[in-house]
Amino acid sequence: MKRKIVLAVTICICFLLQSTVFQSLSFAGIAPNLLIIVISSFGFMRGSKEGMFVGFFCGVLVDIFFGFYLGIYALLYMYVGYLNGFFTKHFYPDDIKLPMFMIGASDFVCNIVIYLFMFIFRQRFHFGYYLKSIIIPELIYTMVISIILYFILLMINQKLEASEKRSAKKFEF
Repeated sequence: MKRKIVLAVTICICFLLQSTVFQSLSFAGIAPNLLIIVISSFGFMRGSKEGMFVGFFCGVLVDIFFGFYLGIYALLYMYVGYLNGFFTKHFYPDDIKLPMFMIGASDFVCNIVIYLFMFIFRQRFHFGYYLKSIIIPELIYTMVISIILYFILLMINQKLEASEKRSAKKFEF
């Protein structure tokens, strides 16, 4: 129960930071995607099930407040969390290469899917422009912010795991 509350608070804080503070810190209208960092991080730190859970609720928040179609971001982010969960076997807390790669790949794939749903269906085919002016700058900005945010999320996860281990020891005989 404690983990779910902490995850809900973490998701809400990152959503608020992404939609307020980082919007004012945007470069040329591009802001980092903090929710992708949260989804990817908890996906490969905790597995596919928790990645899906975090991804779904992050997506629902985006859909409710910013989405054109209800459910697109929830489904997309849920799949991102699920796919990142496959890499939990290769996750080592001290190694930042895998998290950085997975966060970058997740952000890139999400932006490609968003391009497909939001622009191609409206017959706007300027992929080169979208890639050059939105996808790559957001990817770079998200990667820079993920260096800091990843370690905060890692610390939160480690404290939760330590708390869960202490709680489990109380019930051992």
